[in-house]
Amino acid sequence: MQSYTIGQAARLLGVSPDTARRWADAGRVATHRDESGRRLIDGRALAAFSVEIAQSGTEEDASYTSARNAFPGIVTAIKLGDVAAQVDIQAGPHRLVSLLTREAVEELGLEVGMQATARVKSTSVHIDRT
Repeated sequence: MQSYTIGQAARLLGVSPDTARRWADAGRVATHRDESGRRLIDGRALAAFSVEIAQSGTEEDASYTSARNAFPGIVTAIKLGDVAAQVDIQAGPHRLVSLLTREAVEELGLEVGMQATARVKSTSVHIDRT
């Protein structure tokens, strides 16, 4: 049976390695050590855990997006209209602008100065609250 490192498991679950490590430390997913001392997660245990967190739908740390190009940064501006909104994120030297619904901005609780991640896929910019 294949086993996964904490980092590999994190990528598969769409979370940070720190989140995967916290879950393992809390006993939410079982780990074992290989001959070199690395913590590994059994493939079957990881599969079951991934279904569990997907069904719970309440994990704040979980990311459920297929977008690959992530730009962590800070929200620098929010322009709210009656229905639409514009969110600007400064990610290092990159300014990213996302047009989304006002409802989405309110649900994410976005505010200027808050950390967020812009995920770019083709010409779309998605926002993840981080």
